[in-house]
Amino acid sequence: MSALDQMPAPGRPAMARALAGLMPRAEAVLIPAGALLAGFAIFSLFLGALGKSPAEFFGLVWKAGFSSAFSWQNTLSRVGPLALAALCVALPARLGLVVIGGEGAIVLGGLAAAVTGTVLAGLPGYPAMLLMAVAAMILGGLWIGAIGALRIRRGVNETIASLLMAYIAIALFNHFVEGPFRDPASLNKPSTAPLAETLRVGDMPFIATHWGVVAAALACLLCWVLIDRTTLGFAARIAGDNVRAAQVQGLPVARLVIGFTALGGAFAGLAGFYEVAAVHGSANASLIAGYGYTGILVAFLARHNPLAILPVAILLGGFEASSGLVQRRMDLPDATILVFEGIVFVIILLSEALYGRLRIFTPGYWEHR
Repeated sequence: MSALDQMPAPGRPAMARALAGLMPRAEAVLIPAGALLAGFAIFSLFLGALGKSPAEFFGLVWKAGFSSAFSWQNTLSRVGPLALAALCVALPARLGLVVIGGEGAIVLGGLAAAVTGTVLAGLPGYPAMLLMAVAAMILGGLWIGAIGALRIRRGVNETIASLLMAYIAIALFNHFVEGPFRDPASLNKPSTAPLAETLRVGDMPFIATHWGVVAAALACLLCWVLIDRTTLGFAARIAGDNVRAAQVQGLPVARLVIGFTALGGAFAGLAGFYEVAAVHGSANASLIAGYGYTGILVAFLARHNPLAILPVAILLGGFEASSGLVQRRMDLPDATILVFEGIVFVIILLSEALYGRLRIFTPGYWEHR
C-alpha cells in the first residue's frame, strides 16, 4: 500500500492537487535525469566488458572534477565555453531548428579575437578587449546566422548545413593560422602572434578560473529573459511549435530564424574569445577542443532551457576535466569520455519519445488518485 493510500482522507485531496500541479513540471527534470542514469548504467556495462571497474571510473571522475578546489578550477575553466556553445544550440531549437555547428563559430570567433588583438595591441587593455570580444561575436554570429538564412531563403536543412559549415570553418581557421596570420616564431605549433599581457583576461578573485564563467552565466540569464519574458521569445516559441500558424498570424518568422541563429553564433564566438584571451593567448590548434560538439549534449540534456544549461555544463565540465586522469589511472584511451558522452547523448535522444506519454506526469493521473 502506498503512502498516499495510507494518508487520512482529509489530507489526500490536498496532496493529490499538489502532485497534479508538480508532476507535469517535474517531467522536464526527471526524464533527463533518468536518461543520464541510464547512460551511466550502459557505460558501466561497457567498462565491465573491457574488464575495467565502473566504480573506479566514476570515482576518478569525482576526484578530477569535483573533489577539491583544484578540481573545481579545472571544471569551471570548461564551463564557460560549454555553456556558450550550448546556447548556440538552444536558441535556434526554440524555433524548431537543430543547429550543431557551434564548433565552427568558436574557432572563427577565437581567430577574430586573436587577429583583432594583434591589430589593436597599442590600445588600452579594456577597450581593446571589448573590441576583440565584439569581433569574435560578429564573426560567430554571421557564420551561424548564415545557416538560418540558408534555411529561410533556400530551404537548406540547418543540421546538415551547420555540420558542413563547421568543417569549413575549421579548414579556414587552419589555413589562416598556418598561412597569412601565422607568427613566424611559432615553429612547431603554428599560431597567431601572442596577445600582449594587457589584452589577456585574468582570473576571478579567490579562484584560478577566468571570467568566462561569469559571462556564460549572464548570457544564460539574458537568454532566459529573452525567451520567457519578451514578445520576441513568445513569437519564437509560437514559430517553433507551428511555423504555418506563426506565418498566418503575421509573425516575422524569417527575421526570427536569422536573428536567433545569429545570436547563438555570437555566443559561440564569445566562447572563442575567452579561449584565446584567457586560456591559450593566441589562436592555434588547441582552440579546436570539441566544446561545440559537447555543447550539443549540454543543450539537449538541459532541454534547451537557458537556466538549466549552466548546471548541466558544470556536470559535463567535470567529466571533461577527468579525461586525463582516467587515461593514466585506468589505462584507457583519451576518447573514453567521448564514448561516455556519446552513449548519454543517444539515450537522451531516445528519451524524447517519453515526453507526454507517461501517465504519471499528467495532472489527471493524480487528481483521480
